[in-house]
Parts: sequence; C-alpha cells; structure tokens
Amino acid sequence: MDHFLDKTHGRFGFAATESPALKIAPGTGETIGFETSDEVYAQLHEFRDMDKLTVGINPVTGPVYVEGAMPGDALAVTIHEIRLKDRGWSVSLPGSGALQHVMGEEMFTRRIPIDDDGVHVTERHTFAPRPMIGCIGTAPAEGSNSTIMPSTPQGGNMDLVQCRPGSTVYLPVMVEGAYLSIGDIHAIMAEGESSFVAIEAEGIAVVSVDLVKDMTLRAPRVETEDEWIFVGLGDPVQESITRGYEDMFSFLVSDHGWDRGDAYAVMSAVADSQLGGPTGSAEPDPLHPFTAVGAVTIHRLPKAVLTQTGSPA
Repeated sequence: MDHFLDKTHGRFGFAATESPALKIAPGTGETIGFETSDEVYAQLHEFRDMDKLTVGINPVTGPVYVEGAMPGDALAVTIHEIRLKDRGWSVSLPGSGALQHVMGEEMFTRRIPIDDDGVHVTERHTFAPRPMIGCIGTAPAEGSNSTIMPSTPQGGNMDLVQCRPGSTVYLPVMVEGAYLSIGDIHAIMAEGESSFVAIEAEGIAVVSVDLVKDMTLRAPRVETEDEWIFVGLGDPVQESITRGYEDMFSFLVSDHGWDRGDAYAVMSAVADSQLGGPTGSAEPDPLHPFTAVGAVTIHRLPKAVLTQTGSPA
C-alpha cells in the first residue's frame, strides 16, 4: 500500500474540525490502509461492564483530506482488500439488537479465533471470512456525525455487507476536502446485523479514492461487481424505501436517459428492496441510545439491465 494510517488516528465522529491525518490527490490509484481498533471489544470481554471502559465505541480512522473535493461532488472509494488479524469478537450489549429480550441483562462476550481455516464462531462452526467495512463516511457540512447511530446522508455506521473488497462506495462531499474516515471492520456479518453486533474484528482496509465532480447524492451508493445499490434513509421505513427507490429511478432516467415507463417497469420486475443495517436514520432517544429511530434500506439494481438488449439473460 502507498499510505498507512494506524489505529492511533481513531476518532469518535465524522467532522471537518478534525485535523487531517493524510492529504491525498484523488484518481492516482494510490492505496491507503486504514487500520481499525477492536480495543473496546477486548475491554468488554475482560470487564463485561460498560462503565469500566476506558475507550470509546466504534472509532473511525482518519480523516483523509481529498484535494479538489468540493460540496456537490462525490467520493468513489474502492475497497481493494481487508486484512484481518487473529481474532474477532461476538458481544451482546444489554438493551440492543433484536435478541435483547432473550439474551437478558447479562453481557455475553466471546473471543473468536481467526486463522487460515476460517472464523471459529463456535467449537463446531467455522465459517469462511467475509470481511467488510461497517462504518465509512465523510464529514457533514456542520458539526459532527456519530460513528454509532444513526446512519446519515454522508454514510456512517451503515453496516452493509456490500461494503466489501471489490466494491466501490460513493459518498457525498459536504465540505472542502470531504474528510473521509473508515472503521468498524467485521470478519463476517449476517445481512442486516439484527443482533446489532457482528463478528467484530481489528484489521486494515485498503482502499483507493477517486473524485466524481458534480455528482450530487442525497445518500450513499455502492457499486458491486454485478449490482448498483442505493441506500434509503427515512422514518418511517416506507419513507426510507421511497427515497431509495426515487434515487434509483433518477439514476435510470436522468443519468442514463431511460424512458420513465421503462424505468418503472424494470424496477417493478427486478429492483429488490431490503433492510440495511440496524442503526436507523434519525437521532435516537438519549435515554435509549441503542434503539434505532427510522430505517436504513437498500435497493438493488442488477447492472445487466443497463446493457441488456433483446432476449432475457
């Protein structure tokens, strides 16, 4: 890799008031390694008590100042690889996730070995790693965005399995320089992260950054090998679905010149919608900080429809 930011550059917010850890020119192909930290999970495993933590939850490494990035542009962050270390963690935080009522008030933690054989989730269950980035984003126009919840139009803790090696994540630029930060690597995660915590892992995300001028986004997008994925944010969930679907429609009609009726019919046929990560789209109640308000949804468009002619695929 061409640049390396170690985990001492961890921060607990996305903000343009942070001093850049690195300044880069976009579009050079140079790669940046973002090392993330699992210290909070190690401490939870040791103490099993949130009040004994000496570190914050979910730091992001950065920020990276991207030269030439201005409000109204977008970053295109290509994920080349994610290097895992030798362990991950499974943790049940009381009061969080879809299993909070059955897991109870006692904190559950487990150290998960990771080696050449895979991710050893139990003594009987070893899975091939599917590393991904849980938290990636740029700075808002004002103030600071959380690295925990909610997800925001600039990204954040979206917890999308599609943010994996081979994908490109498109993020709106709201301030000069963009201020890109990355954190929260997972060794493997079930889609939706309904338990609120995946197999959390320390690692290094290796990415390159391009700049797309005048690409105004109201929410992130992810380009995989075979799909375009549009993130919807809204409260209630139907608003999130509407916004994601509207962005896909605009992508087809405005960006690709499709007939409105063709876009409508194709989306009705093959554009799948599903819940994204569990972090919500609006600020949570301070008395219930791990209870999501609103929804993150994803809307998946097969790339094949952009080039398909004639006979069915």
